[in-house]
Amino acid sequence: MNAKKSPTVPAYRHHKGTGQGYVVLNGQWLYLGPYERPATRQKYDQTIAEWLANGRTLPVEQGDITVSELAVRYWMHAKEYYRRPDGTPTSSLFNVKAALSVMTRLYGLTPAKDFGPLALRAVRDVWIQRGLARKTVNYYTTETKRVFKWAASLEMVSPTVYQALATVEGLPKNRSRARESEPVSAVPESHIEAIRPFVSRQVDALISLQLLTAARSGELLKLRAVDFDTSEKVWTVRLKHHKTSYRGKERILLFGPRCQKIIRQFMGERGVTDFLFSPIEAEAERNAQCATHRRPGTKADTTKTKRKLGDYYTTDSYRRAIDRACIKADVPAWTPHRLRHNAGTAIREEYG
Repeated sequence: MNAKKSPTVPAYRHHKGTGQGYVVLNGQWLYLGPYERPATRQKYDQTIAEWLANGRTLPVEQGDITVSELAVRYWMHAKEYYRRPDGTPTSSLFNVKAALSVMTRLYGLTPAKDFGPLALRAVRDVWIQRGLARKTVNYYTTETKRVFKWAASLEMVSPTVYQALATVEGLPKNRSRARESEPVSAVPESHIEAIRPFVSRQVDALISLQLLTAARSGELLKLRAVDFDTSEKVWTVRLKHHKTSYRGKERILLFGPRCQKIIRQFMGERGVTDFLFSPIEAEAERNAQCATHRRPGTKADTTKTKRKLGDYYTTDSYRRAIDRACIKADVPAWTPHRLRHNAGTAIREEYG
């Protein structure tokens, strides 16, 4: 099976030797019938439409495609589907990769039409044996079913394959061998205060804003002065891109007086379209505070990573900054997502 994609739509051609119309798709010559007949031209339009709907690859016979080939095609689809407006992949894409890996390792050479409920249960058992939490196992199981649902919609497999897999129910709480995950809890206030001396001014501000707004970290990292509506007592930011934007939902962040005091110190230092919280700026401030500096002529240390500082913190770099600070402060590691629980707890205690 050749899954090579063409950058443009292949043209309708005339094979003079046989007098037939034809088109070349993914390196294959497809003869469509007598060149001058309307039915042949219609056949070309139909073939191109189905080829485009199938991700610029030729449809396959349902009995021909293997689980590995199906996984490759679904991965190509997922890379297009699970991405943000700026082109960066969402976390769902990494979950898809994790879900596909065990399935292809165990059943890669198996015809996709023969992948049934027992096979899915076998794959699920591997996740359980690896110690994954029950909710994660159920998520991966659902993602595996989604692969075959997608394949059935493109006639790669019979709908009965997906219908059979749908009979495998999710693992119920406390009624399976899968590990139950601990509920996400708020970060102890003492642990938050302990790391503040070991984080940059920018990360410290992000922590405070999360505690005050209950926003996701990813919703704060790319904020710019131009994003704020400061016409009212409470500032607002209407997010164009957020976790549920693809569902047509609106997301508005609210910033009261305490938030505004934090934000103002960054607004006055840059242009209105520059990101407020800059890791490059944080690194420069850290270097300026160093007691000693490299002597002239001294070679710089070899860089230990290929990562480069960006114009704004990513969710990963923000999390890593907190991880490093937890180590220096000698407190248990915690993630920025847990700060939302701190905010939620405070709001519930004050307002019910």
